[in-house]
Amino acid sequence: MDTFDYRRPASVREALRLVAGHPDAAFVAGGTDLVTLLRDRVRTPGRLVDINGLPLDGLRWSRDGVRIGALCRNAVDDPRLAAAYPVLVRALRSGASPQIRNRATFGGNLLQGVRCPYFRLPEFACNRRDPGAGCAAAGGDGRLLGIFGTSAACVAVHPSDCAVALVALDATVVVEGTRGTRRIPVGDLHRLPGDTPHEEHALRPGELVVAVEVPARPFAARSTYVKFRERASYAFALASAAVAVHSEHGVVRDARICLGGVAPKPWRAHAAERALRGERLDAATVEAAAEAATAGARPRPDNAYKVELVRGVVRRALTELGEK
Repeated sequence: MDTFDYRRPASVREALRLVAGHPDAAFVAGGTDLVTLLRDRVRTPGRLVDINGLPLDGLRWSRDGVRIGALCRNAVDDPRLAAAYPVLVRALRSGASPQIRNRATFGGNLLQGVRCPYFRLPEFACNRRDPGAGCAAAGGDGRLLGIFGTSAACVAVHPSDCAVALVALDATVVVEGTRGTRRIPVGDLHRLPGDTPHEEHALRPGELVVAVEVPARPFAARSTYVKFRERASYAFALASAAVAVHSEHGVVRDARICLGGVAPKPWRAHAAERALRGERLDAATVEAAAEAATAGARPRPDNAYKVELVRGVVRRALTELGEK
């Protein structure tokens, strides 16, 4: 691990000032991802700004939904949140271990690095870590990597369970910068790699995530999260689905389906959502939506199994919701 300058600001304004003009500075909160990247010299910031002392935690409820502070831990245990947004609480509980969830934060969870073994091993070429170096995964082991939204420059997947649920809930990220406050839909926060995979998200230099706002949508309470992984705990998704459905008189009026573990960002399955709207949530409709969820998939020979996993997690989530 390289040496760095460590600062602990007393306010958001001071935190922003401490990173302004320091392109190699980074914010640190729970540190569950960043510390490992520092240890392995994947990230080498010259300054770390510790924001744990800032008043950015807790839940604030209103008629419009809930505002979740960026420093709220992933182990949040709030019965009201579980009732209003079951997909979010299930996604959080499926992530990592209880110890890590007690430390990890909402903001850090959204901005964690991709899960690609080549990104996390500096001896291999990686365009995210070193722009223009090449992508070792393109000709290597892609068993765990993406089948949607990838490019010749990067085939990594984003690992956040929380982000997948938040996209399905139409959530928004609130960020603060020296130019003021911005709101970014969670679905627009992460960028597809294209030719510039090192540009991972839509934050401007020096901006800080301060909250996540989750609106009160008709489909939010009838929602669930299904995750398929190699072992029962402390494992990232091979494929997951956050699904929310709003029905009236037995007919689906609105739906959200977002996939995890299969793309460089949470992946909205728009075709699957269209297959649900205006239909009854019966076995035929569930099957049609599960099939539609794979539209546009571009698997490699070593990860083609993920296509069927996508169908499986969508089918299971919709079946679960249909039984409620």
